[in-house]
Amino acid sequence: MVQSLWDNAKASQLEGGLNELVYRSNIIGADRRVCNYGGGNTSSKTVVKDFRGRDVEVMYVKGSGSDLATMKAGNFTGLRMDDIRPLFERSEMPDEEMVAYLVNCMIDSKHPRASIETLLHAFLPFKHVDHTHPDSIISLCCADNGKALAKEIFGDRFVWVPYVRPGFNLSKMIAEGVLANPNAELVLMEKHGLVTWGETSEECYAQTIKIISEAEAFIEARFDEASLFGGVKHEALAADVRRSVAARVMPTIRGAVSDAKKMILTFDDEADVLAFVSGQNSPQLSQVGAACPDHLVHTKVVPLFIDWTPSADDIEGLKEKLTAGIAAYKEQYKAYFERNKNEGDVMFEAAPRVILIPGIGMINSGKSWAMAQVSGALYHRAIAVMRGATALGDFVSLSENESYNVEYWPLELYKLSLAPAEAEFSRKVAFITGGAGGIGSETARRLVSEGAHVVLADLNLEGAQKVAAEINEKYGDNRATAVKMDVTSEEQVVAAYAETALAYGGVDIIVNNAGLATSSPFDETSLKEWNLNMNVLGTGYFLVAREAFKLMKQQSIGGNMVFIGSKNSVYAGKNASAYSAAKALEAHLARCIAAEGGEFGIRVNTILPDAILQGSAIWNGSWRNERAAAYGIEPDQLEEYYRKRTTLLVNIYPRDIAEGIAFFASSKADKTTGCMLTIDGGVPAAFTR
Repeated sequence: MVQSLWDNAKASQLEGGLNELVYRSNIIGADRRVCNYGGGNTSSKTVVKDFRGRDVEVMYVKGSGSDLATMKAGNFTGLRMDDIRPLFERSEMPDEEMVAYLVNCMIDSKHPRASIETLLHAFLPFKHVDHTHPDSIISLCCADNGKALAKEIFGDRFVWVPYVRPGFNLSKMIAEGVLANPNAELVLMEKHGLVTWGETSEECYAQTIKIISEAEAFIEARFDEASLFGGVKHEALAADVRRSVAARVMPTIRGAVSDAKKMILTFDDEADVLAFVSGQNSPQLSQVGAACPDHLVHTKVVPLFIDWTPSADDIEGLKEKLTAGIAAYKEQYKAYFERNKNEGDVMFEAAPRVILIPGIGMINSGKSWAMAQVSGALYHRAIAVMRGATALGDFVSLSENESYNVEYWPLELYKLSLAPAEAEFSRKVAFITGGAGGIGSETARRLVSEGAHVVLADLNLEGAQKVAAEINEKYGDNRATAVKMDVTSEEQVVAAYAETALAYGGVDIIVNNAGLATSSPFDETSLKEWNLNMNVLGTGYFLVAREAFKLMKQQSIGGNMVFIGSKNSVYAGKNASAYSAAKALEAHLARCIAAEGGEFGIRVNTILPDAILQGSAIWNGSWRNERAAAYGIEPDQLEEYYRKRTTLLVNIYPRDIAEGIAFFASSKADKTTGCMLTIDGGVPAAFTR
């Protein structure tokens, strides 16, 4: 049940009405059962001094494009009420005209564009107004008998407004309904949400929670667990089995939903999801439509529900059903677009954003992990609404055309047009071995800076986790994740890719970078030393590349491999026969894979660095002393020794190698494969021939 989060101790410390509005908004958004991600809006009317020192009545309202849970004072828009009130006398006002008018009402041009529901707040004669999308209220508003049930709950205290898309007409209908009912305490917006108000910010919030709680209590009194979603049709598979199945099918899904642009996937097997995908009535219920306009922008009108009997032994059968189901969904979406399109509309991607699999859970897609999470979070809310609505009656939704007009609403399309262009590695997943080291960590930062999601694989899990945490702190949750992996262990390599598939849906770029180095005169090179180099630098690179190759073929959307070789790949280094031979193996292995990968759009290239001392675990170990001894110098003289032997008289750093990796992984190298790029400052002995 929803609880009040108002804290008088915190609220009493706030200065000014706007700060209190921020606090109220944040605690409303903190509970997604009260308000959807990105949805809802709040307002406060107050008096401020304008630029000439005059007292002006201003309404602060949530600005477009922000989220109640995280918004700050700068995310609100201040508008002069004297400019807005005359609009109430109008009979109609198109969206574009309204938006343009509100721009002229702003007290500060730096404020964000006002919400499309600004007039909803302005026309109501109350100081504080909340518009939210509570699960219990939308359940009531999406029940076929919702208005009649609302009378049982609220008597004559509510105003019921039939579904109208947000804008001038809806705002005026709400205000007229409230003004016509002196007992009104709330507005119920059919298939949409709730409006409440109060004379103070605390009173407004308390009213919001009170109304939600009344609806919740009414629903729970009528809820029957045994008949939830028509009763259980399929039992969920065990947690480890669910994850294993999901990891094996997600690359297939990712390939199928990635048309013009690739998608990032997330996996969700929370209890409410498992209950829904296992219900007798869920296949039909899921196709009724979106529970709320705010939902379908991120979830599309309906999800894809897979008709499959859960079995850990039917992975191939599930893949076939997923492939066929996604193809059919795309055709249905294209037909939906054609039936409803307006002149000038351009169709979005046709693939589903939400895929439901009995016994397994839910898989969501988006242009990033964060946006895939949003589609999943909103479908959790849809499940909660269907749970409540079916406890009250039959679940109903927007008509097809109403749904289309929200999804392709010109104002929503305008917001999308304001988004910055996507970066080079947006929507791509990079798997980096040796991710905790100098080259690996620098490469991760470089790729993430241009939109990538990265998996840092390393024996040094703590080091990889530290790098991932630093990246996530700067770029956002789950842009990087760390896995412990020994490249010589086939089992661990397979498990790491399964974890990657679960985290993001698949992989686009692998950086084969894990390494070590030893130095011994040839006649003193032991079999143990030889095998160590071959196992890590040969077998390890083979296993990492082979499993990536399989996964990339399964996705059917191409891929990119970058091998980190060495100057020694083409130069016979003194006292380093095992290391040099293994590095030569890597370079030729990369060319072999390139020869086979071309038909699948898989490119494979190699970078040949030299003497990367900075941030290197290799150079901080015995290798430094061994190489210094081979050259007859002291270990602390190595860096200068290496600089002087280059034709450019430079040292090479991890960031230099990261730039080379970024080039090979980017669209700039789309027609390059089987290539070796030397980044060593120019060591003549290593010039490729």
